[in-house]
Amino acid sequence: MPPDSSPLTPHAIDWNEIDDVLLDMDGTLLDRHFDNFFFEEELPRRYAALHAVPFEESRDRLMAMYRSVEGELAWTDLNYWTKRVGIDVVAMHKELDYMIGFLPGAEDFLCHLRQLGKRVTIITNAHEAGVSVKVAKTGLDRYVDRIVDAFEVGYLKMRPEYWPSCQRLLGFNPSRSLFMDDDEGCLIAARAFGVTYLVHSAKSSSQLPPAPLPQFFSVAGFAPLLNGRL
Repeated sequence: MPPDSSPLTPHAIDWNEIDDVLLDMDGTLLDRHFDNFFFEEELPRRYAALHAVPFEESRDRLMAMYRSVEGELAWTDLNYWTKRVGIDVVAMHKELDYMIGFLPGAEDFLCHLRQLGKRVTIITNAHEAGVSVKVAKTGLDRYVDRIVDAFEVGYLKMRPEYWPSCQRLLGFNPSRSLFMDDDEGCLIAARAFGVTYLVHSAKSSSQLPPAPLPQFFSVAGFAPLLNGRL
């Protein structure tokens, strides 16, 4: 099979060939609108007020800070950002938790996987403090066998080092595993490691249009995974 191809087609998904389902959290199961608003709008607004600078300057500063550690664990470490920006971002997560919620169809999909008897693991780049807030708000943990954050693995999912470490931790067979994520880099790293079934979540935010990736089985909802057809 060519390296850019996927055994998942618009025609059918044979769940009998899949034992483990590895699911991203934000942008795949949960609405990424919360995270986009938090880091691109609300945190820059509060940083601007704290430092008495215009909002646009504040956002530019924070975006540069984000980019400076992109791909490193610090990128998603809420304790790191609390220290770096001087604002308690964990407390902010709790304050704004009313914005946290499932993407449409996510709960039905998780129930379907449970009925199929699959082992379902959430593998997320998120920091455990943020995961705790989101689990408390949504009850996400009730639907899955385990939630693994990147700090438990030691790397973010777009890093090649992540996948062998995650495989040792969970014991999944890459050739009989499905991985779904909204991030292209994470999918590319999983493909390089040999994860056979790859699904791109094209509709990561309820407030943004779908952004499909042509090189992956890209879906704008869960219906293709429930009935095996686009």
